[in-house]
Amino acid sequence: MSKRLSETPTVHDTATVIDCTLGKWTEIYAHVTMREVDFGDYSYITKHGNVIWSTIGKFCSIAEGARINPGNHATWRAAQHHFTYRAAQYDLGVDDGSFFQWRRDHWVTIGHDVWIGHGVTILPGVTIGNGAVVGAGAVVSKDVDPYTIVGGVPARPIKRRFSPTEAEALMTIAWWDWSHAELRARLPDIRTLAIAAFIEKYGACQT
Repeated sequence: MSKRLSETPTVHDTATVIDCTLGKWTEIYAHVTMREVDFGDYSYITKHGNVIWSTIGKFCSIAEGARINPGNHATWRAAQHHFTYRAAQYDLGVDDGSFFQWRRDHWVTIGHDVWIGHGVTILPGVTIGNGAVVGAGAVVSKDVDPYTIVGGVPARPIKRRFSPTEAEALMTIAWWDWSHAELRARLPDIRTLAIAAFIEKYGACQT
């Protein structure tokens, strides 16, 4: 029997979650580290993920070993080692708050219903659109359009999941904003209707 989640976020005992906002029905797996992350309803992140300074939408699926907004170094300085901004650790003075603000200013934004594959790295400042897919092992250094599949190092578009017109219709329908009861009632249609039929049925924004 599969495990049961609830509106209360499920966080594994080995996970580290600091200053985050976790939505309903979310799950944080073992050995995940998250700091200053807004994590949307129904999203989950599997083992050994690492996320900082990011907004992640609803219904996102994040596979094992994903790194979202990983650490960056001040390559323009004479020394790029982190003693230059974590000076207190080395008894070299006060930490450099401006450096950490620079990191926060390069926030990562991930839309709704995004699938991030095994071992993906998403670099600072990237935005990934609704419904996108990031293939395993990809390094994402540039923004990803909605409903686009990308892969490789650096990540490049492979194909679109749906046509631009269909993608726009899905974003207008915004099924990720449906209530839990609506999701339950409409699940058979999500499972079985072809995309054109789904758009035709729900394009009138039935809520």
